[in-house]
Amino acid sequence: MTFRVTGSQPFTEEVRNLIKNKYEPKLQNIVWEGQEVQPPVVLPWYPGDLALQMNVGKHVIRKNKPFADFQKFLVAETNVGHICRQEAVSMIPPIVLDVKPHHTVIDLCAAPGSKTAQLLEFLHDTKDGSMPTGLVIANDSDAVRSHMLVHQVKRLASPNLIVSSHDAQLFPKIKTESGAFLQFDRVLADVPCSGDATMRKNINVWRDWNTGNGIGLHQTQLNILMRGVKMLKPGGRIVYSTCSLNPVENEAVVAEALRLSKGKLKLVDASSMLPGLKFRPGLSSWKVMNKSFQWITEPEEKHPKSLFPPAPEETELLNLNLCMRVYPHLQDTGGFFIAVFELEDDGRPSNKKQRVNDDDEAEPAPKPEINKKKLPRDANEEPFRFVKEDHEVLDSCYSFYDIKPEFARKALFVRNATGEPARIIYYLYPELRQYIELNEGRLKLVHAGIKMFAIQKNPGECQWRVQYEGLRVLFPYLTSNRVVRSGLESLKFLCENAFPKLDDIQDSEFKENVSRLSVGCAFLVVDNPESKENMLFPLWRGQNSINLMLPREDTMELLLRVFDIHVVINKGDGKAYAPKDPKPAEIDDKLAVYDNAD
Repeated sequence: MTFRVTGSQPFTEEVRNLIKNKYEPKLQNIVWEGQEVQPPVVLPWYPGDLALQMNVGKHVIRKNKPFADFQKFLVAETNVGHICRQEAVSMIPPIVLDVKPHHTVIDLCAAPGSKTAQLLEFLHDTKDGSMPTGLVIANDSDAVRSHMLVHQVKRLASPNLIVSSHDAQLFPKIKTESGAFLQFDRVLADVPCSGDATMRKNINVWRDWNTGNGIGLHQTQLNILMRGVKMLKPGGRIVYSTCSLNPVENEAVVAEALRLSKGKLKLVDASSMLPGLKFRPGLSSWKVMNKSFQWITEPEEKHPKSLFPPAPEETELLNLNLCMRVYPHLQDTGGFFIAVFELEDDGRPSNKKQRVNDDDEAEPAPKPEINKKKLPRDANEEPFRFVKEDHEVLDSCYSFYDIKPEFARKALFVRNATGEPARIIYYLYPELRQYIELNEGRLKLVHAGIKMFAIQKNPGECQWRVQYEGLRVLFPYLTSNRVVRSGLESLKFLCENAFPKLDDIQDSEFKENVSRLSVGCAFLVVDNPESKENMLFPLWRGQNSINLMLPREDTMELLLRVFDIHVVINKGDGKAYAPKDPKPAEIDDKLAVYDNAD
């Protein structure tokens, strides 16, 4: 089992320190049924020591208290996105892509979204906590999977994210305000593959594998890679990866891409970015076998020349040895293949000012056929419309919350055909607005930005409350008129009690500050001695009560992480109860969270 702590977030250091200082010491020197059980170990090649691997059977976790407690912590943190369960080798491509906060990035085959989440974490690694100026587009050809990946990444609450649904081979050009098409600094092509390197966890590989799998995917893989190259900015980087070990899906695709680029695309050595990772160099020779298990030595109709290894005189020019092959037996991981390319920068402007009437312009995107029964319940297929900057709803929100004018109104949009705020108002990093407005009918958009305001019918002055996922982005632009501060005890009180009466608040200073607020949404700042940053939460000030506006799983995680209290929240009376001992089946259900992950 491998997992990683979500990076570039306010809680990152706190969660990592809890694992290191609270849980890991209790998992040392444990002997179970005569055998020593190994504690979690850090993956040495993952930045910041944020990724760990643990080889522990379910029966140990079920019956050994230290491991059972650790498992409860992992489940709670996974539920709120602080920890991501992910195959170790699957973490490699985003690392070697080397994303910076100012980069424009596209993940061509993004679902289920674990790699996209990593890309966003690297994009938001601004060191000083400021917002990045770049962009991540997460694309997947399957519309249902595109909606599902939104759930994977929404906890990162990034206003710099756009999710689309296109065949990656035909991803359309994106118009910009300058008249040029958007070119990307970084492209990730983690392409569909036979998956034969997942033989340790995927029983279907043993049952269904045949030599035709890789051959059938070869051209699709090459098409996706070359589409990514075409969208790449000169001097940019593209990473090609598969969870296959078949050279037909790997080195053969890489070699043909290098040929087609006519010297402009070059493989680079990215091994220095992965200290401690054990791998083998790429292959320069291999054999091709047809579906009848016969070796083929010459190209034919169903077996094009690109399937075959390079000629001896070509081998040295291609440098296929710079590819990375990760084998399961080297470091107790799955298998994986990674190739890192850079596009030659000829010194000319990075964008050639290709105009929107170019001959190879993509056709407008047809409306996709989607099985709506398979979509998540909260999936939204309505169009994106930006709210008029002088709209009375925005005037009301800016006035009530005393939002500084620097918070761009032009970045606020809704999901309906009229452009009128009805239920939710979303926020997108302002510079990204052009990509949505100028590409309607061209981009099949699934999701963009974060929720900022939600309608709240109430007798107060403002009918819109600030959403939890948007608060950290909005907070620097707020004045103090709706902000109250408290210590940890008041936070604990609010976590354990739903809609408590103002008279029940024990902290007199906190009670006084809350009482002065008018009815409506407010903001709680809690000093956190375990973190460099304070905690921020939305509050609801009722007529005679107050409530912490957090999802149920966030409340439970907060109690466990900050107060070491494992509770069940009773929605009926709003009180917290210690949970009953779970039945073995319930424990198995929780463990399933970690059984199958990208």
